[in-house]
Amino acid sequence: MSYQLTNLSGAVEAVIDDNCGISKFNNIINMLLHELRVKFLNKVDDSDTVDWHFKYKGHPLTLHYNIYNGVSVFAQNRKNNRAVDEIAKYLERKVF
Repeated sequence: MSYQLTNLSGAVEAVIDDNCGISKFNNIINMLLHELRVKFLNKVDDSDTVDWHFKYKGHPLTLHYNIYNGVSVFAQNRKNNRAVDEIAKYLERKVF
C-alpha cells in the first residue's frame, strides 16, 4: 500500500514500497518503460540511492530508490502532483 508525503512547497512524494529491494525496483522501472511508456531522461546513482528522472505525460518526475527507505515517486513542484498520484495508483495495483 502506498502513502504520500508532502514537502514544504506542496509537492507530493508517493512511497510505493518502503521495504523494496533492488530487483523489485528494477521491475518497477521495466513497468514504467514498457507499460506506461515513460521516457527516462537521467539517472543519478549513489552508494545507497538511485534516482531516475523521467517524463510522464509531459510532467517531470523522479523515481527514487534508497536501500533504507524503499522506492517512491516524486514531483519537483505541486503542479505535477496529479501525475505522481496516477503513477502511484498504477504501481500499487501492479506491485501489490
